[in-house]
Amino acid sequence: MFQIRKAFERGHANHGWLDSWHTFSFADYHDPRHIHFRALRVMNEDRIAAGQGFGTHPHHDMEIVTYVLSGALEHRDSMGNGEILRPGEFQRMTAGTGITHSEFNPSSTEPAHLYQIWLFPDRKGLTPGYEQKSFPRDGRRNELQLVASPDASDGALTIHTDAKIYLLELEPGRRVEQSLAPTRSAWLQVLRGHVVVNDIALMTGDGLAINTESSLMMAAHEPTEIMLFDLA
Repeated sequence: MFQIRKAFERGHANHGWLDSWHTFSFADYHDPRHIHFRALRVMNEDRIAAGQGFGTHPHHDMEIVTYVLSGALEHRDSMGNGEILRPGEFQRMTAGTGITHSEFNPSSTEPAHLYQIWLFPDRKGLTPGYEQKSFPRDGRRNELQLVASPDASDGALTIHTDAKIYLLELEPGRRVEQSLAPTRSAWLQVLRGHVVVNDIALMTGDGLAINTESSLMMAAHEPTEIMLFDLA
């Protein structure tokens, strides 16, 4: 069973310095039909103007994953971490018992384009933590690349929830199949491009909720980047 979440149907907020699209209810955007999907609580596509960003703010009891598509994002937190996240790099922050952080576009000229994803953790009160890692692009060209999982297999980041996150870059005319366990669900997010998933056409920004399906066949009509979540 599939449910399409079209890009233009998402919640939208443009604050001038921040242009944000919300797949699920977030901040002033509330849609009772789209609160969360399994462990996925937030999936925001953000564009942050040059020299702008989020001031210091708190989080707790959430797994927060950030992926930059273009530009850069500077991160500072109450654990003493200070890093710049660039395209191809993933960041995982376990908010746990409580953390504060800020996120800022360090460029004076270029906007930052990114996805920030929140997942419910498998338990509350975790010790706060932080990881950042670059994944080689060749590892996701026409094949699924694991970037986050509970056991950090294949060099993935560790997330404290029953989910696996994959990246995939598909070249035009190429196909990739992924099997799904009968007890699992999945969410597919098109980061850029045009893909057909089991005869369903999806464009940039579209999402697809997947239940009770045994496999996915993904075929690209143009250079396409996908993020796939395998969820309990």
